[in-house]
Parts: sequence; structure tokens; C-alpha cells
Amino acid sequence: MSLDIGIIGLGMSGRTTIFNCLTSQEAGAGRSRQEENIGIARVPDTRVDRLKEMFKSKKAAYGEVKYVDLGASLKNAAKDFSLSGKMLSELGATDALLCVVRAFKNESVSHPQGTIDPARDIEAMELELAFSDMAIIERRLEKLSSQLKSVRAADKSHLEGESSLLEKIKNQLEVGIPLRRQKLSEEERKKISTYQFLSLKPMLTVLNIGEEELERAKQMEEELDSRFGDENHQVVALAGKLEMELVGLDEDSKQAFLDDFKIEEPGLQKVIRSSFELLGLISFLTTGEDESRAWPIPRNTLAPQAAGRIHSDIERGFIRAEVVQYDDLVRLGGYAGVRKEGLFRVEGKNYIVQDGDVINFLFNV
Repeated sequence: MSLDIGIIGLGMSGRTTIFNCLTSQEAGAGRSRQEENIGIARVPDTRVDRLKEMFKSKKAAYGEVKYVDLGASLKNAAKDFSLSGKMLSELGATDALLCVVRAFKNESVSHPQGTIDPARDIEAMELELAFSDMAIIERRLEKLSSQLKSVRAADKSHLEGESSLLEKIKNQLEVGIPLRRQKLSEEERKKISTYQFLSLKPMLTVLNIGEEELERAKQMEEELDSRFGDENHQVVALAGKLEMELVGLDEDSKQAFLDDFKIEEPGLQKVIRSSFELLGLISFLTTGEDESRAWPIPRNTLAPQAAGRIHSDIERGFIRAEVVQYDDLVRLGGYAGVRKEGLFRVEGKNYIVQDGDVINFLFNV
């Protein structure tokens, strides 16, 4: 499955720099507000590399993330309908949002608010998402009000229920509670799933720091995450300008660069890992002579549905899954050692696939 993430942020926050860092592209920041950047990033997974080496696979294949960097700030988009129609449609189709917040200092690039204040900017972006959602709600409530005047009695209850739910959501948005934090039932979430509400989406806030803040990066993450973070919103810090210098370097040079600046984890890996956690994704693995590959799936996926990620015929004709954990396979040097230790398993249709399962699916169509 391809993971789609929309990049948002205030002006001069370094959105395009972060986009380039993640996708290894060279998109320009000074482009038209109607122009967007779309890039695909490979999800790094050392397990795939190790399996390719072990089984001498011809190629390695990884999960992918599509990033959409829109050519305009989200600020005031709810009022600018010439912009918001396209922007909200693009963002509404994504799985999650990546909000770039500026923490770097640069006298030649002034902050729109005049000062550097990440907490203020996170609050501002949450407010813009809420404004966008409230604009959608208000337009829908106006339409419902008109429909209720002439609707048949049989349909009135349904429309009144929708109106009541939207009013409840709107009231909480007005006091600063984004949809992702509102206590909604599964049925209520299903009812609003077609609205493309932005504050409902999981959000990863990327704190774009400068080189001088590297030593404080973890502390800054923790401070802002304790204030704004929850199970659907995480805060991570990375130095966008420094991370861009990693693009194009070979692995040895890249590691030396990371060591010099005491960066424990490259920004791409940190963002991908955090995105997977937010969306509840894991990866199972397949390996063989032709290919070693990681397959991202939602947590708690059953074996037949996981097989369907490879091909619908495998799901339709699913018989069983032959499973071994990656760590056991590597530790014991291959399938022979796994079988000897009794760690090779045969699982049926009710098996819930785990992260790091190396699977061979048997099927018949």
C-alpha cells in the first residue's frame, strides 16, 4: 500500500526543504501557489537489505510514501475558495498530515510573525485546520436547514441526526478541540468519513531546527510533544538544511556526516517511523531468488488480507501461510535452522500478521 501524506505549514517554515529532504528532489520554494510538488520516498528497511543478501535476491523492494507539498500556505484557505477547493481536495485524500513548524533562526529569512515560536505556530496550524473544518460544517448545515423545510417525514430523522452530529463537532472545534481528539463513536466517525475533515487526520509535526539546536533537539521534541502530542499527533525534530546535505551521499559518507553532527537517526527514517506509528502500520516480508520485499499493512490484518496486498488471486485462493519471524530467520542463518529449532509455523485464515513476519503464502485458484 502506498501511504499518502500532505505537507502543510506556515510561510517560511521550510516546507519545501523538508519535502526535498524526504523525496531526494530539488523542488524550488518560489513557485506559483497553484503549483504542487509530488514525490515518492522509499521506506528504508534494513531487514529487506539483509534478506536480499541472505537469499541472493535479484532485487530489493520497499514500501513507499507519497508526499504532496502544496504550493501555498494553508493559512486562510478556508476563506480563499479559489485556492481551497483544490487544496482541500488534495489534503482530504491523504492518509495523514505532516505539519512543518519553523524553529531555525535565519536573519535573511524573516518569520511571518516576526519571531520564532514553535508552540505558537503549532497552535496557529491547529486553528487553521479547525477553520477549514468549520467552513465545511457551516456550508453543510445551511444545506441541511434548507432540506429539512421540505423533506419527507421518512427522511427527516436521518437529516436531523446528521445536523445534530455536525453541531456537536462544531461546538468542540470552536473551543479548540480538533476532531482527532474528540470522543466520537465508530458510527459517528463513519458518518463523517466522507467530509474530508482535516483536523480528523493523524498529524506529524516536524520541528525544523537549525544546526545550533541539534543538542537540544530531543528536549524540544519532548517539551512540545508533552503539550500537543497524543496517540494521533506526534512531534519530531530534524534539521532540514543539514538533512538536505545527506541527499546524494553514498552510505559511508552519509554515516560519517551523521557521526560528525551526532545525529542518531536520519530525518527520513524518523519521519517514516513516526508516520507508521501514527497510522498503525506494520510490515511483513517476503523473500526469494527474484525479490526481497517489505509490504506495509494496517496492524491486526489477517493473513488472507495480507496476501491480497501481493495479489488478489492469492487472497481469493488462500490456503495457508508459512511464517517465520525475521529475527529468528537471520539468527539461525536460514530456513534449515528455523525448522530444526521448531520455529517454522503454518498459520490459517484467522492468523493476525505480525511486524517482521517473513511469509510464504500457499494458494489455489
